Order: sequence, then C-alpha cells, then structure tokens
Amino acid sequence: MAAEAGAPPSTPPGVLPETATVYWRPRVDARRLKLSGQCWTATTFAHTVPLLAAAALLLALEPMTFPLATILAAHAWIIPELYAKRGANVLRPARRMADGPETTALGLLGDLVGHEARDLHSRSGLVLERGRLGTWLVGELGAALVLPGGRRVSCLCVRVEDPELPSADRIAHLLLALREDEAGFATVANQAFSGAPWRLRLRLPDRQRPALKAAVRTARAAA
Repeated sequence: MAAEAGAPPSTPPGVLPETATVYWRPRVDARRLKLSGQCWTATTFAHTVPLLAAAALLLALEPMTFPLATILAAHAWIIPELYAKRGANVLRPARRMADGPETTALGLLGDLVGHEARDLHSRSGLVLERGRLGTWLVGELGAALVLPGGRRVSCLCVRVEDPELPSADRIAHLLLALREDEAGFATVANQAFSGAPWRLRLRLPDRQRPALKAAVRTARAAA
C-alpha cells in the first residue's frame, strides 16, 4: 500500500514506510482531520454561495431571468454532488480476478475480521473497522472514515501497488496497514471528499448504503 513507490526502509517500527514518500505532509491526527473538514466545507461554500447569491439577485432584479437563475442554482447543487461522487468512487469495487484466487483471498480476509464484519463485507464489499480516529469502511481503492459523532465522513483514496491482487487481498492489505499505523494510513492517503454522510450516501450503490449506515451508527455510539 503506497501513495508512491520507493519508500526508504529506515522508518521506525509501527510507522508505515510509505509515510516517508509524503514527508511534506504533517502526520494526521484528530485535530487535523477536523481542520481539514472545515476547510473542505469552506471551499464548498465558496463554490456554491456565489452561484446562489447570483441566482437570487437575478430574480430580484428581473423575474424573467428565472431560467438563468435556475441554471445557477442547479450548478450550486451539482458541485457538492460531484465532490460526493468522487468520494463514493473510493469505495467502488475494482476489477475481479478469477474465481479461485478470489475465493482463497476471501477466506484469508475472513480470518482477519470478526463475524459481523464478514457478514457486512459479504453484503457490501466493505469492511468496518473501529479505530482511534473514528470508524473506517475499508474498500479496494481506499477507505471512508466516519468521524466520532457520525456527522462527517472523509473519503481517502489509497492504492495497493500490485493491481493483480484479488479484491479481498487488496482490502486485506489496506486493513493491515490501517491496523499497523492508523495515523500514517490517513497521512499517506489522498482525501477525495469530506462532508455529511447523507451526501455520500446518495452517491453510493444500494448495496453499500447499509455499510455506511452501520459505520455512522458505530461512530455515534463511540462519541
């Protein structure tokens, strides 16, 4: 699992070697996650509020500009939806291998998680993992982190170097990296979305929505 190849081997024990490839990034903690979410919200407002204000101004000046005002308002809605779609792509399934390797990898993944997590994975393709930073949903292309309280979710994109691995092996690699160094995992990953869980839910496939609901419920209970 890495953002880039070529991490040096001198990383201290318990710290992901891949963090050395993103040395310019400060190590993620709860405070930085909160600040990142606030910045994401501010950026979204900066993109949408001027459009809504322009739409309202046009209607106030000339009601006949209603079609143009509607277009502006639609753009204000679409921009956050595109962000949420990018976040949902982090959890989408990747290309499947042959049935044999996939079955074997699924058995190995099952050995890493409990019964409830195995059942959730069989229904959604995602693994729920509780961490210090929040509740994680680990997929093949990254993970979604529901922060304590369940009011915000961050989607983090991170890849496994070997594209030929079965899907369950890709999840297992990310899960093991997350368990080894949760803060390092969040540091290496690239943020694809941060916002309200309901907005992400709208962009997820039906089979993955119960997994997000379970993660939000777990995050609220842990708060």
